[in-house]
Amino acid sequence: MAERIGILGGTFDPVHVGHLVAAVEARHDLALDRVLLVVANEPWQKTGERVLTPAEDRYAVVAAAVEGVPGLEASRIEIDRGGPSYTVDTIDEVVGRHGDAEIFLVVGADVAGQLASWIRVDELPGLVTLVVVHRGGVEPGPDPVGWRVRRLRIPALEISSSDLRRRLAEGRPVDFLVPEPAIRCITRRGLYAVGR
Repeated sequence: MAERIGILGGTFDPVHVGHLVAAVEARHDLALDRVLLVVANEPWQKTGERVLTPAEDRYAVVAAAVEGVPGLEASRIEIDRGGPSYTVDTIDEVVGRHGDAEIFLVVGADVAGQLASWIRVDELPGLVTLVVVHRGGVEPGPDPVGWRVRRLRIPALEISSSDLRRRLAEGRPVDFLVPEPAIRCITRRGLYAVGR
């Protein structure tokens, strides 16, 4: 039987429980063998918006967050490739490594509405099943045309990486918003200090 692999990509600056809940729910509800949390090297849609935490640091925090969680893996595929991170390149590489696997691309409902802006997006529908994650209380939009789509509902979690960066810069606690091993990694690496 072919392996079922979920791909949840992101800047993860920093990773938080919302990302992880989406990953574990996708793994459970879709009977995935594993979900790769793919850390963007250079997220092209965020270029110039703000200074990003270095990719190696973001990867280390994600790896700490998922360590010991069955079926979740931190992936550095985009970091190792270098340059701007395009989902189509990542999917091509995963398909090249695991040609017989069934690939599920996990995205938030907000991202699903922006797929038309992605680079070479027309190549993706034939390669993946799109998994659109809805937080409770958010009305789902229509399925993107031409995609195999699965819908996934998760609990409403009012949490964002930008809020977490602000809290960390102010010295406020992020306990229970970010897994404890990830907090230890952030502290050890001196990330998200004032002025970042």
